[in-house]
Order: sequence, then C-alpha cells, then structure tokens
Amino acid sequence: MPFRFELLVETRRVVALGVLLAVIGGGLPAIVSAQDRAGAVQQPIASAIPSPEPEGFLREPDFITRAINFMPRSLRGTVGEEGRTKNGFYPEFSNMRTGAGWISAGPGYRRWLFNDRAYVDASAAVSWRQYRMAQARFELPRLARSRLILGSQARWQDLTQVTFFGEGAEAAEANRAEYRLQSTNVVGYATVRPRQWLSVGGQFGWLDRPSIQSPTGSFQRGNPDAREVFATNIVYSLPEQPAFLHGEASIAADTRDYRSHPSRGGLYRAAWARYSDRDTGVFTFHRYEVEGAHFVPAAASRIVFAVHGWLVTSDTAEGDAVPFYLQPSFGGNNTVRAYSDFRFHDRNLLTLNAECRLALFTHLDVALFADAGNVAPRVSQLNLDKRANGIGLRMHTRQSTFARFDVAYGDEGWRFLFRTSDPLHLARLSRRTAAVPFMP
Repeated sequence: MPFRFELLVETRRVVALGVLLAVIGGGLPAIVSAQDRAGAVQQPIASAIPSPEPEGFLREPDFITRAINFMPRSLRGTVGEEGRTKNGFYPEFSNMRTGAGWISAGPGYRRWLFNDRAYVDASAAVSWRQYRMAQARFELPRLARSRLILGSQARWQDLTQVTFFGEGAEAAEANRAEYRLQSTNVVGYATVRPRQWLSVGGQFGWLDRPSIQSPTGSFQRGNPDAREVFATNIVYSLPEQPAFLHGEASIAADTRDYRSHPSRGGLYRAAWARYSDRDTGVFTFHRYEVEGAHFVPAAASRIVFAVHGWLVTSDTAEGDAVPFYLQPSFGGNNTVRAYSDFRFHDRNLLTLNAECRLALFTHLDVALFADAGNVAPRVSQLNLDKRANGIGLRMHTRQSTFARFDVAYGDEGWRFLFRTSDPLHLARLSRRTAAVPFMP
C-alpha cells in the first residue's frame, strides 16, 4: 500500500510539472496548429503526406539518391496500410543494449489480433559479444478511439561485457573494468493521449534479482573483472542482488515533425520513477527527470539548429544507496560524445547538447556539435565541466536518420562514433521495461 500511495502522489506531481514545462515551452497547442505533421509520442509523427524534402546546398550525386530511394522500398515488405507493421516473421536487429558489438540478429514474430484491436510481438537475438535478449509483448493500442494504449512486456537479457569505471566524476579511465549482468523484467504499462501532441504514461513492474557476475562472451577486450577492481563497492557486499518493485509516471509534449529526423518543433518531458528494494531495503530510491529539445529551421530548412537539455536526479533515504547498474551514466553517443559509454556513474546527471545541421545534399547533412555535462552525488554539485566538440555526417530519408558518423574531441582525446539513429532520437520515449543498466 505505501508504494502504491506514493506512486499516485508522485504521478500527480510529475503531471503538474510536465504541464508547467509545456507552458514554458511556448504555447504548444498553437505550435501544433501550425504544424499539421506533428504527432504523438510512441507513434510515427509525420503525416501520411510528408512535406517535400529540402534540397541541399549542393546537387546530390545520383548514386546517393538511388541508395536513399531504395531504403523505403526495402521496408515495404514489413509495413502495410497506414504504416502498420505486417503480420509474420521479421529479423530482429534492435532491442540490444549498448556495448553488444557491431551487430546483433535473431528471429521475431508479430501479429495483429481481434480485427486489429490487439497486437502481439516476440523476438530474440544474440550479438557479436554474445549479448542475448528475448522479449514478448502484448498490447491493446486502439482503446478509447486510439487515445489509450494498454500493454505488458516481459524481457530477459544477458549482457556479457558491461563497462564500469567506478562511481563519481573523478573515476579514472585506467580503472576500466567489466561485469556480466543478467536480468528479467516484467511490466504493465498505459499511455493516454488527450491531445495529439500530449501523452501521459505510467508503468508498474517487477525486476527479478539481477545477477552481477564476471565478464564472459566472445571478442573480449581484456578488461579486468569489476568485482576485483571495485571489491569494496556496496553492490559486491551483498551475496545476491535484491528484487525490485518499480513504477514510473511521465508526461511528454511532442511537436517534432519527425521523431527520427526532426527539422522543426520540440519535445518537453518530465518523469518520476521509484525502485523499491524488496529484500534488503538498502537500494530503494526515487528518480526524477526533466528534459527538453527544440529544433529551429532556417534557409528553407537547409539549416537546422537543435538544442537539448536533460537532468536526472536520484533521491534515497539516509543510509540507502543507488546500485551502480541503476545509477545515471554519462558518456557515449547520446550525452557527451568524446567519452566512452558508461564512462561516469553517480546519483545525478546533467547534459546539454547543441547542433547545427547543414544539408550538404538532399539526403546528407553535415553537423557541427557541442556537448557538455557531468555527474555528481548532489544536484547542487552538477556542472558542465566535461565537454566535447565535433563534426558529423547524417544520412537520412525525409522521416528517418539511418546512418551517422561523428568525430568528437574532449579531455580524453578523440572518439569516433557510428550509429544508425539520430543523436536526439530519445529511445527512452518508447522504453517499455526498466533500463538495466541505466542508459542515456
């Protein structure tokens, strides 16, 4: 009962905070009226009739145009009428955690039921480094005239080589270590869309005793076992990790024209979560998030300015702790790109990003970016001392970025990144199960 009561109270708080953010964001309903293409979170944002693609500053070579035109045609085998995914088997290339290696693959199967009123999906995959995952989802996506989504998901994963450098902003790069994480998580979730641009969501789930072991798998990088390097960490002082009862409430206002390749509009989001340690009580904590991103086009959309900010805070009772695998982590392709994934861990995180994207060709952008942020044990100690600057290339269709290459420079030198999504895609918007370990 106390957990459910707190969930209700905190839900009201986060809804109030989100409404305030939406108002501060600048009159979202008016923005939506001017942007017919905007859509709801967790749904394709673009309209059925997309606007013409802006031409680049240079004439696009024919081979790039042909390659881009092939991408939508290659996807038509999996997408049916009105953008709905088709029934049947499909290859599972996603749903794998950061650090899995160059590629992951496996089988998937999905089917619409009861005259398209229900949807089931199941998939499994194994990666280059022998990361493994399996998930199954059941969803009712069209309740209350498609304003309400109800669903549940179960996910099992085995991550063989998760990187850990220690806790705090001063964690030394020389302390790089690895651990293996196995976990099973089951959640029920709901999303309400009172307006096309506004979504209110919640979930309630069970994270069954995560297992923290020695690293294993193929193509190991030769890093030491985290339990040897960080033997005094509170996580390793327990004979086994506790089970968690967890809940989350969130509100998001999204007026971006396209979620995976936005050129105008904004996103404003607030979230609250609670993880209740059901065995020892030591790892019970609250997590709060506030986030905003905005995209401003110029020169007939040939130039797009993007800004993004994200604050994550954790709160515990006196003497309690947040285990490192659930602490906010800083570094990697979605925070400060000059640092490795999972480079810094602590209770609180702040990150700011700014990009200027120039359409070199119709389907190829050049991006100049600057990142800054840090982690800290207290919110008052957060700063922007860790920074990166860089340049990147983005290959995209009108609606989706499918390849990007970034070169970033910071205090720890140069870093080169290749990813298959926009840096501000924000996968957490559609996350069904709790993120273990925490990932930006």
